[in-house]
This record gives sequence, C-alpha cells and structure tokens, in this order.
Amino acid sequence: MDPEELLNENSAEPKKEKKESPLVSLERDLKLFNESIREVAVEIMVEGLSAHPIFIAHQHQIKLGELILDREELNTEWSIHASTLEEFVERGVIKEMLKERFLSTYKNPTDFMCLFVVVPEGANFVYYPYTNQK
Repeated sequence: MDPEELLNENSAEPKKEKKESPLVSLERDLKLFNESIREVAVEIMVEGLSAHPIFIAHQHQIKLGELILDREELNTEWSIHASTLEEFVERGVIKEMLKERFLSTYKNPTDFMCLFVVVPEGANFVYYPYTNQK
C-alpha cells in the first residue's frame, strides 16, 4: 500500500466537506441579538425576577423559559428563550445541590450573557460577552 492511500490523498473518493460547527452560526446570530438579549437581561434583573438571567439558544422546540427571539420570524438559525437560575433549579436542569457550584462560575450578567446552548448532542452553558455598541 502506498503512503498516499494511507493518507487518503489523491483518492478517487470525493473528500467530505467538514461540517460547520453549530457554534459558528450561533455566534453570528448572537452578534445580531446582542442588544436585545442585553435589554431582556437588564429587565429581568431590574424587575427583581432574578439576579441570574439565563438564555436558552436552540434550533428546535424547547419548553423552558419564554421565547424572545424566534428564528422563523427573524430568518436566523437560532431561537432564544429567556429564563432564570430559579427556573432552571425548579425544573431540575440545575440540581439544587449543584446550585452553589453553578453560581461560583456564573459571570457578571451586565458583561456576559449566560447561554444554555442546546444541540442534538446535548447541552452546555456558555458565556458570551456583550459587545459595546456606542
């Protein structure tokens, strides 16, 4: 066997294009949504609903939080729901015994949006900085 065959170079098979990470499209959408998400976060905190807003980014149906940015209406790839730490604990997404650990890593909500990113492979928390548009 030639080294080229091992490396799949000059293969008769067409090379598969590397699929773009869903986080790339999420980042594009977050740049568009930035101010809207920040306004909702401030509203959640000012109205005393929670000191810890959490936004759920998803591409399918979610029954958590309230829809604030609909990908169908906005012609984007991601929808965003607004929620709170309290709802995440109440619904069992964050276990009560892990709440303090979560809070120890929670970033300043005036500087970062806390995102719960849901993809087919699972879900995870991501912090994304607000951009200053002055």
